[in-house]
Amino acid sequence: MTAAPPNRDTTKIGGRLRRIPLLAKIALGLLAAIVAIWLILFFTKGRFLKHPFERTVAALTERNVTVKGDFQLYFAPFSLKFLAEGFTLSNPKWARHSTLFSARQIDARIAPFSLLFGKRHFYALTLRDAAIDLEWNAAHDANSWTFSDKKGGEPLAFPRIDRASIAGTRLRYLDPRMRLLADLEFDTIQSTEARIGKAVGAKGTGHIRETPFRLTAQLLSPDETANRGRNQVSLRAWAANNIIDVKGTLPSVADIENVPLQTQASGRDMSELLAIIGVAVPQTRSYRLKGQLIKQDDIYRFTDLSGTFGNSDVAGRLTITNGERVRLETELSTKRLDIIDAAPFIGYNPDIVASKGATAAAAATGASADRILPDAALPVATMQAFDATLKWRIGTVRSRNVPVSDIDLSLALDKGRLSLSPLTFSMARGDVAADIILDTRQRPAADSYDIRLAPTPMGKLLAGYGVVEAGTSGTIHGRIKLEGRGDTIHASLASASGRIAFIMPQGSFWTRNVQLSELDLGTFAYKMFQGRLKEPVGINCGLIAFTVRDGLAAADPILIDTRKNVITGRGGFSFRTEALDIGVRADGKKFSLFSGQSPVRIGGHFGSPALNIISPQLLGRSGAGLGLALLASPPAAVLAFVDVGDAKSAACGPVLAGARAVAQRTKGGKPRDDVSKRDNM
Repeated sequence: MTAAPPNRDTTKIGGRLRRIPLLAKIALGLLAAIVAIWLILFFTKGRFLKHPFERTVAALTERNVTVKGDFQLYFAPFSLKFLAEGFTLSNPKWARHSTLFSARQIDARIAPFSLLFGKRHFYALTLRDAAIDLEWNAAHDANSWTFSDKKGGEPLAFPRIDRASIAGTRLRYLDPRMRLLADLEFDTIQSTEARIGKAVGAKGTGHIRETPFRLTAQLLSPDETANRGRNQVSLRAWAANNIIDVKGTLPSVADIENVPLQTQASGRDMSELLAIIGVAVPQTRSYRLKGQLIKQDDIYRFTDLSGTFGNSDVAGRLTITNGERVRLETELSTKRLDIIDAAPFIGYNPDIVASKGATAAAAATGASADRILPDAALPVATMQAFDATLKWRIGTVRSRNVPVSDIDLSLALDKGRLSLSPLTFSMARGDVAADIILDTRQRPAADSYDIRLAPTPMGKLLAGYGVVEAGTSGTIHGRIKLEGRGDTIHASLASASGRIAFIMPQGSFWTRNVQLSELDLGTFAYKMFQGRLKEPVGINCGLIAFTVRDGLAAADPILIDTRKNVITGRGGFSFRTEALDIGVRADGKKFSLFSGQSPVRIGGHFGSPALNIISPQLLGRSGAGLGLALLASPPAAVLAFVDVGDAKSAACGPVLAGARAVAQRTKGGKPRDDVSKRDNM
């Protein structure tokens, strides 16, 4: 039987197939496979890939991945359709919270090639009830959203999203180094053609260190953020009676590194603001500050600071290093400082000083009645927890009494040792320099005060206290050097020992002041009627000094030698009770018909001194005069007030040297017996 001849058409097709290149055959095979896979995925919605997807993503991220509900992964037709219900992605093991991301539903259309190349691109995204937990590790060299071992972590980046519907999103952010925890809830987001249109808001609560806060925030550039562009954000937080505003443009919504941020803070007390980060500063009245913040690793730099506290202005810069120990480096300048705003530097509440005075402010710190030295305790634990340096220049101080200006303050706090050194300022055309140390490393604190007053015009100084300065040309200079122990100003001075000395070189006093001090009523009245009340009385030399032991100060000596009399004083005062008990008397060098020769006694307390010019001695002399008048004749009564003028002039050498009472001499070189610490007045 003869075989049938081959079909020419079949032969042609087979020949053509044999002539197709191998690579083309492979390509056709791949295309056929892709079409087959596409068809399988399309009709099955890729649900069978649920567990392979979980295993693959878990292997790539080294995290646990779970999809509890429906799962879909297929091409529809050319975008990648992804649906996951009950999706969970875990955090790394070191994180405090177990889950990085979870959502009740994720429904997305994704540009496939964007997963391999360039920026992630979502054509559409529906997200329901998502919870995001972002954390830094304790060393701050890794974060929970970086799926690699890259040191420092990667910035948080968002994909480009053309259309979005996002509702019920919550975000938790934890930074152990900053001791910051924030829990935020975001507004619903609706976008079309990669445009959201309006700002995206968030609100929430949290803690920074131990201080709770609440905040509101807005992403002001959501369209740019959705397109991987700029991230303009605005935030307002309320914490510890303060309001803090921050605005800026971030490279990533979770990255503030090296980004200039405009900041503003206001509140009732600046110390409450800095207490949030564990820093203790004196209390202030209401304040308002603004400046620029740049964060770089552990360093937060505030520059171009300006604002007010109370009735005073302030400007400068502040650097906070948030390392193992918080450290502050501050440079400030103030044009005008209200004296009430300076009250907190010695422990007073400025609001109480302004409304009720220093005595009430001292009482508010626990001081007993009639005291003005505050009992406000140093914040020892806080002072030992951070370090600081401060340089502060102040132009003038608003004060009703003493004109103070040109303050230059240098402060250093090192592990609880506070040093104000040097502290210099000008007062009544004189200069004051001080070195003050409060060392809380020793318990109780070891405190030292060394205050030097350069020659200062007496007239200018006394003018602030209501004394007319005309006719007073003398100067005064001196030193206060004390050491004590205590955690309050009152406690340290109540235990202090040392010396206080003020020296008056040659000069002049207004006559009225001198005549009243010696009760020389005859000369005073005579000059008043003659119109020569303002004639100056020359001062040869003077010394007002006290020796202090265990908080008790005794006159050592009070000795002022003038052209017409010698003024001496006895007694002293107590830093413990703040009681005053000083007697001052003036003995004339010339005969005077009407001179009391009895001491003017200064009593009361620091906060309420009392001048008693009708002393028991003077009353006794008045009684003697009355008796003489009754027994003899009225003219005899004046004998009780006669000063024979036998006061011995002082040798000015020991006076000007600030020597103690035992070293004082008369002009003739004999020891003085009228300036000893025995009270024989």
